[in-house]
Amino acid sequence: MAERSFVNEVKVLREGAGASLHVEGILAVTKALLESGVSYVGGYQGAPISHLMDVLGDAREILGDLDVYFENSASEATAAAMLAASVHYPMRGAVTFKSTVGLNVASDALANLSSGGVTGGALVILGEDYGEGSSIMQERSHAFAMKSQMWLLDPRPNIGAIVDAVKHGFALSEASSTPVMLELRLRSCHLQGSFVAADNRRPTMTIRDAVEHPERDLSRIVLPPASFAHEKEKVEARWPAAVEYIREHQLNEFFDGEVEDVGIIVQGGLYNTLIRGLELLGLSDVFGNARVPLYVMNVAYPVIEDEARRFCVGKKAVLLLEEGQPDYIEQNLHAILRKAGIDTALHGKDLLPMAGEYTTQVVTAGLAQFLRRYVPEVALAEPALLRPADDPASPFAPRVDARQVHARPPGLCTGCPERPIFSALKLAERETGQAHHVSMDIGCHLFGINEPFNLGGTTMGYGLGSAAAAALNAEGADRPTIAVMGDGGFWHNGLTSGVGNAVFNQNDQVLVVVDNSYAAATGGQDLLSSYGQAEVSGRSSRHPIERAVRGIGVRWAKTVTHTYDVSRLKKVFLEAFTATEKGPKVVVAQSECQLNAQRRIKKQVQQDVAAGKRVVRQRFGVDAETCTGDHACIRISGCPSLTLTDNPDPLRTDPVATVIDSCVGCGVCGANAHAASLCPSFYRTDVVINPHWGDRVLGAVRSAWIAALSAPVERRARGYEVAA
Repeated sequence: MAERSFVNEVKVLREGAGASLHVEGILAVTKALLESGVSYVGGYQGAPISHLMDVLGDAREILGDLDVYFENSASEATAAAMLAASVHYPMRGAVTFKSTVGLNVASDALANLSSGGVTGGALVILGEDYGEGSSIMQERSHAFAMKSQMWLLDPRPNIGAIVDAVKHGFALSEASSTPVMLELRLRSCHLQGSFVAADNRRPTMTIRDAVEHPERDLSRIVLPPASFAHEKEKVEARWPAAVEYIREHQLNEFFDGEVEDVGIIVQGGLYNTLIRGLELLGLSDVFGNARVPLYVMNVAYPVIEDEARRFCVGKKAVLLLEEGQPDYIEQNLHAILRKAGIDTALHGKDLLPMAGEYTTQVVTAGLAQFLRRYVPEVALAEPALLRPADDPASPFAPRVDARQVHARPPGLCTGCPERPIFSALKLAERETGQAHHVSMDIGCHLFGINEPFNLGGTTMGYGLGSAAAAALNAEGADRPTIAVMGDGGFWHNGLTSGVGNAVFNQNDQVLVVVDNSYAAATGGQDLLSSYGQAEVSGRSSRHPIERAVRGIGVRWAKTVTHTYDVSRLKKVFLEAFTATEKGPKVVVAQSECQLNAQRRIKKQVQQDVAAGKRVVRQRFGVDAETCTGDHACIRISGCPSLTLTDNPDPLRTDPVATVIDSCVGCGVCGANAHAASLCPSFYRTDVVINPHWGDRVLGAVRSAWIAALSAPVERRARGYEVAA
């Protein structure tokens, strides 16, 4: 069950030549793949291209009609290795994953692929996740392109430009026998725009054709002595062929401007930000008609030397917009200009930040500094965002005291089944009186590092939670190390690199596998162990994680199928801490992701209510008269629905706990209070919609009984009021 369905949107993929399509960037990429005659597509989900995998999944019927093979890959390495199908066969293939973490995982396969080269076009579509909103370490894809000599496309954030980049990517790959990387930034993936469609093309060679007519070219296999010849071939044949294609088809763009003494070179993906900065300075309109000459590098690697020289010659100075570090392009351009004896001043990281996202504010400030230095006669507008932060007119001037704004780090969702796992772990530690080193992993469970749990010291990569605790395995220590891993990371590579490694080395760690039935952090995609509706999509699932770990030698393994039972979980953790079996102890904590559950449940509830069916919704609350106001329940839970409110008792000033309307009825707040022996202030309310006659009778009896019991109390209260 993906985060959202594209069943209706994918219908436009059937449109033919001449149709004007207004779509999101991801749909434009998919249509371009079909128009390019792609034979096979694979990939692994991850922001900002998770939706591309979802779109492809929802378009299976359309892909099938065109004989295009599609699969959800087990990891980025699996996806990259798929492209081996294009080594010997004239088949176009594309894979997609999140960069740069996906490139880290896939680098071995891509290195071998780029060494041997390809016959059919091979395209790697990268979701570039860079900037303050990113969820990963800040690195660039550019280094991988340079390392393995794969061409890197970075198209302008424009729907038509993105479609063209996909098509040229395949053609460039075939012209140079080299795999091509297509970098799509966050804004490009979710951009809305129009382009004129072409007809979808059936692949010139299908997967079945290749299987039934096998071919083999020894020179393309990465094995000595061929592997030594590949490097020479890259430089002497493939590189010149790529340069010729890029130059001939004008993949990079030149835009003239009236201010001829200076120019701006920009990565294609930063083009829109540059135009916005020039617009704020009064040097461009919103449509990109700039007064300053521009060289837009829709191909970030390789740099086309004669194009760079032609743009720079005769100018006083040129400003380069290259986001991120190291400054690969800037260094390359310096070498090109100096070798050619061109004395044009080249500026980049000296006027713009070395690292960090190039936002409109950053770019506008750098542009203003550059232009004032070299063309002071050009009148520049003074946008408010260039004012100092202490100027009240600045949009960045503080409006409130920063000390009054509390930090709000990301956390687990309301009703998340992972919250009780960490609560139980904290309670187990309290009972033993021992703190543990906790090795965390990529995924929602990573939020256990934050308040209120404060668990976890490291995170080394997807599926590496167990491996990251491998060294901390002291013989005779009085406590084990704890590792946490999600089901997504487990199937990605955790089973072998983590569990298998721990079994082989008899590592006594306690491994907690959080099994919420989906790759939840990337949008709720199905997994090998999904126990929901994965079977209907033509894939095999419902393969228990406990069976998998026992299959590779784990002797102590237990599955808890309802993580909201905090007392049960705590007991299992205590058993794992004291187990004497050699090797890892695996606890599979299993409950469905609440987001996915609510997407299904809310829709069903709405249908049932509309049909007049009886529906019961559970809600939890706190008895304000019982609540002591020590807020221990909040500190052990951290649920967004469990918060504070004013104390209704005029004699007590401390705020009390309360449950707000966003509660989904998971019950973990009450389970925590019970397991931790806190105050008995939590209660459950069953809200009955469309009640039947039995509900009404029971409700009437309960109301009458409550009224009878409370009548003496109410009479005494009225007596006090009269006396007062």
